[in-house]
Amino acid sequence: MRQKINIPHQEIIPAILQELPGWYRQQAGDRELPWRTSPTPYHTWLSEIMLQQTRATAVIPYYERFLEALPTIEALAHVDDEWLMKLWQGLGYYSRARNLKKAAIIITEDYDGKLPDDFSALLKLPGIGRYTASAIGSIAFGQPWPAVDGNVLRVLSRALASSADIALPAVKTAMEQALAPHYPGGKTASDLNQAFMDLGATICLPNSAPHCVRCPLEKICLAHAEGLELELPLKSSPRQRRLEKHTILLLKQGNAIALHQRPSKGLLAGLWEFPNLPGKLSTRDVKTWLQEHGLLAKKLQALPAAKHVFSHVEWQLSGWLVELVPASGLSAAEDKLPFNWVTPEELAERYSLPSAFQYYFPYIYRKK
Repeated sequence: MRQKINIPHQEIIPAILQELPGWYRQQAGDRELPWRTSPTPYHTWLSEIMLQQTRATAVIPYYERFLEALPTIEALAHVDDEWLMKLWQGLGYYSRARNLKKAAIIITEDYDGKLPDDFSALLKLPGIGRYTASAIGSIAFGQPWPAVDGNVLRVLSRALASSADIALPAVKTAMEQALAPHYPGGKTASDLNQAFMDLGATICLPNSAPHCVRCPLEKICLAHAEGLELELPLKSSPRQRRLEKHTILLLKQGNAIALHQRPSKGLLAGLWEFPNLPGKLSTRDVKTWLQEHGLLAKKLQALPAAKHVFSHVEWQLSGWLVELVPASGLSAAEDKLPFNWVTPEELAERYSLPSAFQYYFPYIYRKK
């Protein structure tokens, strides 16, 4: 049986929607973002995908570099996969980039290279959910579609004094349904959705006190009136992350460093990595592994521990810099190990390594 969600005080939603577009236009110059200066469908789509799980200030250089390399949807559809991953390197959640290319191919083949302005058609494209479809529709096409994300849920929960758990998908659906009958079209739809984004990013903050005196909804907000700003929204805790230990091996022979390509499915699918083994390996463990694979080390150096957090798993990393005896690594790897041996320059220019492995980059480039 589907859970019924009660969103209280919906009668003030029209007043909320009336206040925000004007406020957004007044303050938009204080938060200049490159995708807002030319909100074409492609630019809007690309920025919305990049902004998932990533702060706007961090996205800007990636967005500009990506567009310089791939200025059109057709260029994205035909990009080499390795170059695509290199352009995305550092943003994380690499499936976003793969879905961008998959969608670009469909758009090129089925829509003459132009993003559709139909909600159902947008939802059928890889990587586009209801929020992204609504954001594209309102910003690029002036469609009256509310784009409900964490910012909107937080702002509305406080403004309406709603105690519904915003971690529940049903609450997100209920909020969207509450907004939809009152949403305008045209430029106002774009301004309204971006107003929610800016309000949540700069004033109605998560995990800290909101700046109510600067908020355009201060006189409307029921949480503010009742002193509930720090208690709302309610959000149940996510499941605890799984802990995994990995030992990273920086295998060097002369100026060459070993890389391994991850499997085509699963976490960080298809990306390059430094060879790594499960668990925290001792000096003896590393020497044993090297011997088993026909590799001979002339120097072993323990590297500092590091930690990398994904959405559902945390990697606890230890590392070893292994300088191999000349001719042992390359010849052995050709027969026994699925490695690519690359120079530091090739690594920087051509290969995409996830952020989890970049803690150990300095030890590749460090002078002896």
